[in-house]
Amino acid sequence: QVRLVESGGGSVQAGGSLKLSCATTGFMFDIQTMSWYRQVPGKEREFVSEITPTRIIKYADSVKGRFTISRDNNLSTLSLQMNSLKPEDTANYYCHVNYYGANYWGDGTLVTISS
Repeated sequence: QVRLVESGGGSVQAGGSLKLSCATTGFMFDIQTMSWYRQVPGKEREFVSEITPTRIIKYADSVKGRFTISRDNNLSTLSLQMNSLKPEDTANYYCHVNYYGANYWGDGTLVTISS
């Protein structure tokens, strides 16, 4: 059973940093592309970043240069280091994997940035 559990969200002031983690079980983590998405209530979920098994990385333009995605295959954990946070980064952040054609999401972790 695929399970994704995000943690690390919180409330910080603009310019601050947070590190999100996603603990995973139930699939072969090391051979899957893993992603982070975020969603503001009332808006569509948007792509933030992804990392392939060979560590090819993509970022949304809005976070490029501020966020860093990483993976620990030994711990089956995905991370997102977020620096220079802005109020517009406020959202629920979700870990995602597409496994055998099915999309799996965690319950999300809330990030709130105050100005």
